[in-house]
Amino acid sequence: MTIKKTLTIAGSDTSGGAGIQADLKTFQEHGTYGMNILTVIATMDPDNGWSHGVFSLPVDEIKRQAKTALSTGIDSIKTGMLSTEEIIETAGDIIEQSGVKNVVIDPVMVCKGEDEVLNPGTVDAMIEFLLPRALVVTPNLFEAGQLSGLGALKTIEDMKAAAEKIYALGAKNVVIKGGKQLTHEKAVDLFYDGQTHTLLETVKTDTTYNHGAGCTFAAAVTANLANGFTVADAVFEAKEFVSAAIAHGWKLNQYVGPVLHGAKGKFGAPEVTTTTV
Repeated sequence: MTIKKTLTIAGSDTSGGAGIQADLKTFQEHGTYGMNILTVIATMDPDNGWSHGVFSLPVDEIKRQAKTALSTGIDSIKTGMLSTEEIIETAGDIIEQSGVKNVVIDPVMVCKGEDEVLNPGTVDAMIEFLLPRALVVTPNLFEAGQLSGLGALKTIEDMKAAAEKIYALGAKNVVIKGGKQLTHEKAVDLFYDGQTHTLLETVKTDTTYNHGAGCTFAAAVTANLANGFTVADAVFEAKEFVSAAIAHGWKLNQYVGPVLHGAKGKFGAPEVTTTTV
C-alpha cells in the first residue's frame, strides 16, 4: 500500500480546531499521511475573553524539524501561521530544499477573533519568500487585500482585481476565500489560474461555528494535490469538504466552535456550483 505524504509548516492551535491540528485531521480524512513542522504555539486565555498568546519557536528548532520531515520524502506541502519574517524566510528555504512542487500557501495573518496582522513585516516577507513558490495560495478577503495592496475587498470585482495582482506576484493559482463574509447570497470563493476567474458557490450556513475553516480548506487542497488531483479539481473538492465541515460545526465552549473535519464522509457535502466570471 502506498500512502501519499503531506507536510504542514504551521502553528499549533491548543484548542484543536485550527492550525496543525486541523491540517492533520484533514490530511487523515483524505487518506494521506500527515506530518508537521511546528512554528508557533498559540494559546487562548479563557479568563480574558479567549485572547490569544503566540509563542514562536526558535528557527534552529524549525530547521531540525524540517530535517526529520524532509528525510521521509514529501508529496505535498502547506504553510499556515508563520509569525515572523525570519520564520517565513525559513519556510521558503524549507520548501526550496524539499524540491516539492505541490505547495499550498495559506497566508495566515491574524488569529481567529483578532483583527490586527501578527507582524506587519510578514506581509512583505510572504510576498518575497512564499508567493513565488506557491502552486496555490489561499488568502481570505483580509489577507488578499493585504497581499494585493487593495485593502478591503467588498465585491466579486474587487476579488478578481486582487487575484490578478497576487498572481502577478508569482503564485501560479489563487483562491480568494469570500465565504459568508462577502456581500453575496451564497458562500462564494474565487479561483484564478492566470487566465480564468471561476466562482465556487454553496449555500451559506448560518453559523459562527467555523473555527479552522481556512486551515481546513488549504489542507484539503494540499492532500488532493498529493493524491494526484489537478489544481482545479483539488480546489473544487476542498470547497465541498470545508462546506460540509462548516455546515456541521459545533460548540466547543462559549467562545469558539470548530468545524467538523469528518463531516463530508459522514453526511455528504452541500452542492458546489462553478461559474466563469
